[in-house]
Amino acid sequence: QVQLVESGGGLVQAGGSLRLSCAASGRTFSSYAMGWFRQAPGKEREFVAGISWSGGFTNYADSVKGRFTISRDNAKNTVYLQMNSLKPEDTAVYYCAAAQVLSGTHVPQRSYAFKYWGQGTQATVSS
Repeated sequence: QVQLVESGGGLVQAGGSLRLSCAASGRTFSSYAMGWFRQAPGKEREFVAGISWSGGFTNYADSVKGRFTISRDNAKNTVYLQMNSLKPEDTAVYYCAAAQVLSGTHVPQRSYAFKYWGQGTQATVSS
C-alpha cells in the first residue's frame, strides 16, 4: 500500500514557475515508477511526466517537454515536478501516481498502469 500526498500548487503568472512535490508513505517507494498527471476543467486526465524506479529514465508529454522536469529522491520518498515557463493552458489539478512495474527502465504513461493516486493539487496560471 502506498499513500501519496501532493503539495506545491498555487497561483502564478504566465512565464512563472512552480515546484510540485509528492510525498509517499511505505517502505517500497523505490520499487515504483512514478508519474504526474493533470486534469483541466472539462477535459480528461492526461499524462504529464513519468520517472523510473531509480530516476534514470524519464518521459514527458510533448506539451511540457523542455519546460517541466520530473525527479525523485528515494531517500525522502518524494517525487517532484519542476514547472517552468508556465502557460495558462497548464492550469489544472495535478495528480501524483505510483505504478508497479517489472522493469527498472519502464516508465508507464497510461493512467490504468498506475495503482495508487494522490488527491491532487491545483495549479493556476494567469495570463
